[in-house]
Amino acid sequence: MATTIPAPADTVIRVSHVSKDYGAVHALSDISLECRRGEIFGLIGHNGAGKSTLFRLMLGLDPVSSGSIQIDQVDVTGKNFRDVRRKVGYLPENVVLYDNLTGLETLQFFARLKGAPLNQCAELLEQVGLGHAAQRRVSGYSKGMRQRLGFAQALLGQPQLLFLDEPTNGLDPEAIRDFYRILHTLKQQGVTIILTSHILAEIQTRVDRLALLANGRLQALGTVAQLRHNLNLPVRVIIDAHPQHHSTILQTLQAVPTQQITAQDHSINVTLDRNEKLRVLQRLATLTDQIQDLHIHEASLEDVFFGLNEEVH
Repeated sequence: MATTIPAPADTVIRVSHVSKDYGAVHALSDISLECRRGEIFGLIGHNGAGKSTLFRLMLGLDPVSSGSIQIDQVDVTGKNFRDVRRKVGYLPENVVLYDNLTGLETLQFFARLKGAPLNQCAELLEQVGLGHAAQRRVSGYSKGMRQRLGFAQALLGQPQLLFLDEPTNGLDPEAIRDFYRILHTLKQQGVTIILTSHILAEIQTRVDRLALLANGRLQALGTVAQLRHNLNLPVRVIIDAHPQHHSTILQTLQAVPTQQITAQDHSINVTLDRNEKLRVLQRLATLTDQIQDLHIHEASLEDVFFGLNEEVH
């Protein structure tokens, strides 16, 4: 008989060998991952990769075809999950609201459904920047305002676990900044946050760990730094220097293996294997009187995403 390994004490979500089929369509295949208490966890992948399907399974809205999902050590298909769900907030990708209700009435409606205190509603509207529109009908809300109202709905009842599917869709840069400020505060309070986003540059410095899904399979799991390391993506170093010093700098760099070096005007661009980064910096440190500035560009989350997708295909 197989032995079940207990999850660590800080594990909030445990997905074990989960698959989901819709007839002949294999939406998810053998997904295993864990989410820890008080972390911001990102799910990325192309459209149709299985992100929203995994959300629905973790929320217990759809049954798994095989495998298991536990939240706070309670199976999402079990009879005790109803109590756990009261601690969960969910913002779906497409927020459906009642146009004839005001913003405040909308939150009060959802608060009654969730059993959350009604006196939270006005405060949450202020928190998401909709206090001024509390008495305005939702029919007059912009797309960004509807998204913020949906976010406020997800925060009802002070959830300890948040599922946010494309949460910044329709938000302007200021609203996105405010949104992540709220998430950071919740994280400090021990709230676990799982979000999806197709704007990779937006989330790469804002998630603790992430999982990449492709064609219903888990392709990578870890921090952005770990994924960079595993793919061995190159590093780019930009050296600012006067053209008269280019020849000396280029001669110094010849002692270190590089992938590509180009010189133009007042800069030299060096692309190299990440394992050679320290050797290059040590060499350049001997030329501080000839170098005006130095910029190191690590691979972005977008580079990681496309690098992993190339491996898949």
